[in-house]
Amino acid sequence: MGADLSVLFSSLTGLDCSNGSDGYLCLQSRPSLGDLPESCVALVLSYLDPPEICKLARLNRAFRGASWADFVWESKLPSNYQLLFRKVFGELPGDLGKRGIYERLCQANTFDGGTKKVWLHKSTGGVCLSISPKGLAITGIDDRRYWNHIPTEESRFCTVAYLQQIWWFEVDGEVEFPFPMGTYSLFFRLHLGRAYKRFGRRICNTEHVHGWDIKPVQFQLWTSDGQHAASKCILSETGKWNYYHVGDFVVDNSNAPTKIKFSMTQIDCTHTKGGLCLDSVFIYPSKFRERFKRF
Repeated sequence: MGADLSVLFSSLTGLDCSNGSDGYLCLQSRPSLGDLPESCVALVLSYLDPPEICKLARLNRAFRGASWADFVWESKLPSNYQLLFRKVFGELPGDLGKRGIYERLCQANTFDGGTKKVWLHKSTGGVCLSISPKGLAITGIDDRRYWNHIPTEESRFCTVAYLQQIWWFEVDGEVEFPFPMGTYSLFFRLHLGRAYKRFGRRICNTEHVHGWDIKPVQFQLWTSDGQHAASKCILSETGKWNYYHVGDFVVDNSNAPTKIKFSMTQIDCTHTKGGLCLDSVFIYPSKFRERFKRF
């Protein structure tokens, strides 16, 4: 084991260490990873995922310098990253390298008056977007007999919309955003019951949960180029957050913004419904769909 460690140490440091009379003595300098040209290291890094690149950047100076090469990150960024950056931040700084742009876009960046957040998936560079209830058109949202905004640590936006009771349930929204080319899935993140903490433990109050098992909730989406998707679901599971899949849409042109309209309704006025928390609407690349799909 000691011999193996000696070989490993020498390979990383470039020193040939042998066991002399006074212990391990470094007798001869040998080429190491630190002697590789940054251009060669950068070429290798360009084939790796961003998290792997950042880990290797801590290895030595050559890898750290190579990890900042623009061409390494060019392929990791969305093809329309300049449009994305301007949409969220405004102007694109001239002194910000490709890695800096990637790091900025990977953060949960708030825009549109704080009602929307967008970020890149750190490993794949896929664009993810979420819309808070304050960015949606919700029937009765201004009447506290029906809806309330309650603070919570379980939301990216730190608040959720809680429905106590209503006859006509309707939530509409729209977003116009320069999505890169690809297929995307839209979800509503919902919770039956009101969760809170008591003595450090999570407790869910389901007192007001009613009416969702009588008729299904209908979800729909439309895009500016004529795509349409719809689904229905009976809401039944209490005490946990669920992602309800509305449908998928395809973006063919990343140089122009795509406009998406979506809705969630249960407008059968023969009964009331309540006890629902609405956190947000999520748009993710469809390859992540199975992670969130509820039905």
